Amino acid sequence: MQLRMLMTEIQKEIRALGDLLSVTQNIVLTAHKDPDGDALGSALALWHWLRKRGHTVDIALPSPYPDGFHWLPGLDKTLVSDYDMEEIVQKLKFASVVIYLDFNAMDRIERLSEAFSQTDAQSVMIDHHRDPEPIADIMISDVAASSTCELVFEVMTSLYGDVDLDRNIATCLYTGIITDTGSFKYNIRPQLFIHVSKLLSTGIDSNAIQDLIFNNLDIKFLRLLGLCLTERFILMPEVQTGIFYLTKQDYKEFDIKRGDTEGIINYLLKVKNIKVAAFFRQQPGIIKISLRSKGSISVQQIARELFNGGGHLNASGGYLHGSLRKAITRFQKELPNYLSKYKELKV
Repeated sequence: MQLRMLMTEIQKEIRALGDLLSVTQNIVLTAHKDPDGDALGSALALWHWLRKRGHTVDIALPSPYPDGFHWLPGLDKTLVSDYDMEEIVQKLKFASVVIYLDFNAMDRIERLSEAFSQTDAQSVMIDHHRDPEPIADIMISDVAASSTCELVFEVMTSLYGDVDLDRNIATCLYTGIITDTGSFKYNIRPQLFIHVSKLLSTGIDSNAIQDLIFNNLDIKFLRLLGLCLTERFILMPEVQTGIFYLTKQDYKEFDIKRGDTEGIINYLLKVKNIKVAAFFRQQPGIIKISLRSKGSISVQQIARELFNGGGHLNASGGYLHGSLRKAITRFQKELPNYLSKYKELKV
């Protein structure tokens, strides 16, 4: 009954979006800072789809996108606040609709939050993260969705069927689904594969897309991974946990930029008997933390209560002000209390 009520509420919000899109709109899309495959895929898929339906559409990003996604169709047309802030502000002055993708709290778009909060445009949120804040007039939120891209697919097909799907749209949606599920290893549900079959029917090459996503590493990534494995690795065998960390000096020596460390944490979960992974990065004035886990072990609560963050059951993150040593020590001290309830672990 509760699930049926949730789906009814989601469909109600989707219909409200459909009413909004029944007339031509000037639309600005945005996604969270340090955009990943799901953020970029959902924004670009909507950009292509809305333009096909006659709307004027722009994408404004709060930070640069990783170079590894440069091949996504339309990505070169996006505006980035670091370089295009004046143009973004102008676009927002004439916007009639703004759409927030893959985030549910305004601090996730950093300096763009002020610009978006000053617009009189109707606002829409499409997202799959837990505990959404009331940031939009229309809130399409489904935590059961594997990704925001899956949710965007459901929005598109619920409103107009799959007649508008093409290779560009399918490529963007498939990218977000692949990256957020780790090639269908987690966050999956039966209807996801029905959706994916429709994406594949457009003629996209699954092997080629996965090759571009996962076999397109810069040599810097391998060097950073080597550093983490040999010199920046802490093992906590008593709680089946592994920790990587990078210092401020590492950032300087390796000239680490946004996106350079993406995916490194996943190598910890490849280690036998490791079920929880943490990655600490010491950046100017802040320590960034990423957390991953296997099975039913939730890292979301740890991220929220210890590191001012949140996310998903098996993938969360946050931050802490202070020293790198303080952040790691806090994690090591508090982790056993959070993991003691999981039968998979002997704590």
